[in-house]
Amino acid sequence: MEKLNFKTLSFINIAIILFIASELSYYLLIAQTGIVEYMNSNIYAIAPLPIGGVIGSLLTYYLTISRKNKIFIFLVIQLTISLFYPNLSSIMLFILGIGVGALAPLLINELKKASLLELGIALAISYTLGTTLFNYEVELRGNIAIVLTLITIISSFFLPKKNKVDENYQEFSLFVMVLWIFLDSALFETLSRDITISIWRDGYSFEIAIFHIIGIIVALTYKIEKKHKELFIIILFALSYLFYFLEEALILSIVYPFVISYYNVTILQSIMKKDLKTLSIYMIFIGWVASGAGLFIALESLILFVPIIFLISLLVVINSQQTQHKELNYV
Repeated sequence: MEKLNFKTLSFINIAIILFIASELSYYLLIAQTGIVEYMNSNIYAIAPLPIGGVIGSLLTYYLTISRKNKIFIFLVIQLTISLFYPNLSSIMLFILGIGVGALAPLLINELKKASLLELGIALAISYTLGTTLFNYEVELRGNIAIVLTLITIISSFFLPKKNKVDENYQEFSLFVMVLWIFLDSALFETLSRDITISIWRDGYSFEIAIFHIIGIIVALTYKIEKKHKELFIIILFALSYLFYFLEEALILSIVYPFVISYYNVTILQSIMKKDLKTLSIYMIFIGWVASGAGLFIALESLILFVPIIFLISLLVVINSQQTQHKELNYV
């Protein structure tokens, strides 16, 4: 077996890996789960965060300063607010939302500089870290928030300059991507609050982490046709919901993490080629509207109505594919 050496490692840019992994981990552990859980899922108390997020996503494009300065400013905002976590006022939540919201399209924009290997490693680190620390007391995550932000700031000074994005990446419609995020958010937020079946709290962390990584590897390694990929992801989500309703925790901890990683890689590859303005708009719908709708479903215990949305969405996707097929045949 060939030994790892510095020459081998030179092909991997550690800075871009740490930048992606630490900021994604911050979102998972602080913005998505920590704050929501600490505030007892009070949608009115949480509201300033997504409102700030939408404003931040727009602000990041219209702010006429260099890319590096934008990243630094919004990371300093994130760090400053993190010093006061978890005791955040509405204004602090709003400001944090601006910081996180502005950083999201900037992060996606930096992904253009990551190779497939670097992207895979970064996602694997963030999902493994998020899974491992999911059960860590939300009140005690302040130090985690500070450390993750500091890592992101330091690594941002060493980001590569040259883009590596593959121009042959498949592009998916905004509707399909919003649908995936919504289905994920509704199930995740419901699962994290369900006392009868919570795969993270029931001792399945190892399985979850492993199948997150497998999902990343499969998504980055095997290419399938766009229409087949759309149906594949929808079917995996349908199975995830089925195993949730059947309370099959072990199978759920295999299928659900896989589809999360798989569809997230698909989305990232789909939107990497977009310019910053388009990314800002996309992140409003993908990062805030879709996930917010999923959180609402969970808080209002409406998860049983999601299969209806499945059927409608599946019909829309199939009809769209058939229309495209007929147009191609006609041409």
